[in-house]
Parts: sequence; C-alpha cells; structure tokens
Amino acid sequence: MKRFQGTVVALAMALGVAAVGGAALAQPPKFDIHSPTDPSRGDALNNPVYKGPEVLKFIGLKKGDRIADIFGGRFTTAFAATVGPKGRVYAVAPEEAVKIHPELREMITARAKDPAYANVETTTPAIDAMVLPDKLDAVFIRQNYHDLHVRFMGPADVPAFNRKVFAALKPGGVYVILDHVALPGGEVAAVANRLHRIDPAVVKAEVEAAGFKFDGESKVLANPADAHDKMVLETTILGQTDQFLYRFRKPK
Repeated sequence: MKRFQGTVVALAMALGVAAVGGAALAQPPKFDIHSPTDPSRGDALNNPVYKGPEVLKFIGLKKGDRIADIFGGRFTTAFAATVGPKGRVYAVAPEEAVKIHPELREMITARAKDPAYANVETTTPAIDAMVLPDKLDAVFIRQNYHDLHVRFMGPADVPAFNRKVFAALKPGGVYVILDHVALPGGEVAAVANRLHRIDPAVVKAEVEAAGFKFDGESKVLANPADAHDKMVLETTILGQTDQFLYRFRKPK
C-alpha cells in the first residue's frame, strides 16, 4: 500500500496537483508553501527550481512549433507562451492519472476557458491508447518516463510508447526526457516503483531502440550530492534530486 501511495504522490507532484484519497498530501512537509523555491509549487516560468528557461533552450522550442507534453503539467503553460498563437501544445493527461486525480479535469476545463492557453489541446487517453498528431517538432516528458514502468500505469507498453513518439515527430524533431537518476544495476520496474527513479542508460537504450539518435544532454538539473537511494518525495531530497535531461532526435 505504501508503494502505491508513493506512486500516486509522485505522479501528483509531477503533474502539479495535490495527491488525494489514501495518499492525501496537501503539501510536502518542511517546505514553505509561499516560497518561490518550494518544489511543490508554481510552474516552469515562475519557480526557479524547475530551471524553465534552461530547459526550454535545451529543447530548442520556437514560435510556431508544435509540441506534445506527455503528463502535461509544470511546463505546459511555458510551452504555450513559447510557441505563441501560431504554435500548438498537445498536453496528454493519461486516463490512469485522471482516475485518481479527478481535479485534473477541472484544471483542464479551466485552462480551456483561458484565452492565454487557446493554443493548448488536452487529451486524456489510457497511456497505451495514446494518439499523437503527426509532424510534431518536439515531444517532452518530465519526471514521468519512469512511471511508464510502474504498476500504477499498467505498466505501459514502453517500446510501443516510444515508437508512437517516433512516428509522431517530423524528421529532425526532438524527444526530450527529464527524470530522476537511479543507480545502474537495479531491476527497472522495482526501482521505479520504490524510488520513482530510472537509470539514464536504460532510458537511452529504450529510446534508441525505437529509432532515435541521442542528440545531447544537459546537466542543468544534475546534483552529484544525491546518493540516489531515497524516494524522490522524501523531504530530505525533494527538489534536490540528481536529474538527467536527454535529447533524442528523429533522423532526417
């Protein structure tokens, strides 16, 4: 039960909502909810913890681009502002997440009514039934790639998921993954369920198997002081985990 609750809370934090039900957690303890550096609050452009400008630069997003934001959350609004009215943001809130967090539907509805986000389109498919538009410039998944391997998500068919991303991108398009680092050698699903981390080498191998070419990494969210042995929402490590930021490119 504790592992399930941890999964729910981790997903809620990544999506920018509070966990509910048996895993209720209004705010992680020991953090000032009014602090601009509290990793439980804000979005990519108003909370420096997320390194939003640096991540946006790494993705290479520009006006008029079309991007899919999988498990759309902290960066969705930043993407909307970056691509502008001629661009498009396709936010995916997986059905598995919405079932546990029905308030996500309220957030989606409210955003749809806001003229500032007229360029955002949100869908709520089951993760394995996800359909993405074609000829995308970029696909982004933040702190949730590891969730594809957890029980909460099915687990998902990860090879099929990555193939869908590959098919949706235009030649030269990028697939950018940001997640919490796990030490090498552990069983992928076990580590993902227990710590909500994943070995970057596993991600690289899985994504390259779908046809992508590794195109670079950023250390902007790296933290070598992280021992990699704590669940990412433990208060002693929350907001300070060692995170990898990888960019893969679909060959032209």
